[in-house]
Amino acid sequence: MAANTSKTARASVKAGQGKGAAGLSVLGEFKYLIPLNGGKHVYLRNLTDGKTLHLATGSEAFTEAVKALAAAGHGEKIKVEIEGLAAKQPAEQGWDTTLKSLEEAGAFSAEAVAA
Repeated sequence: MAANTSKTARASVKAGQGKGAAGLSVLGEFKYLIPLNGGKHVYLRNLTDGKTLHLATGSEAFTEAVKALAAAGHGEKIKVEIEGLAAKQPAEQGWDTTLKSLEEAGAFSAEAVAA
């Protein structure tokens, strides 16, 4: 690495090379959800408009945002990501409940895609 790069740039490159780095990777795997506050809130990354939303996981706005992403073809990846969070995180974070409420609201169904 060139000696004239900033400490921030070097740290960013070093962090990106670490194992389990979140976010966009070289192979194109993208994390849609960044859990916050013990699973009560989440940053939801929207690939369709480039925005990142800060939402409560139990809110109607979160459900509508997931429905919109599902309609754009990202629903299955988001569902898999929530299932992974439910498996990896402590039960008190409530990812299984979040997944169940999204499924009950039809966020991943064919109707959401048609809406």
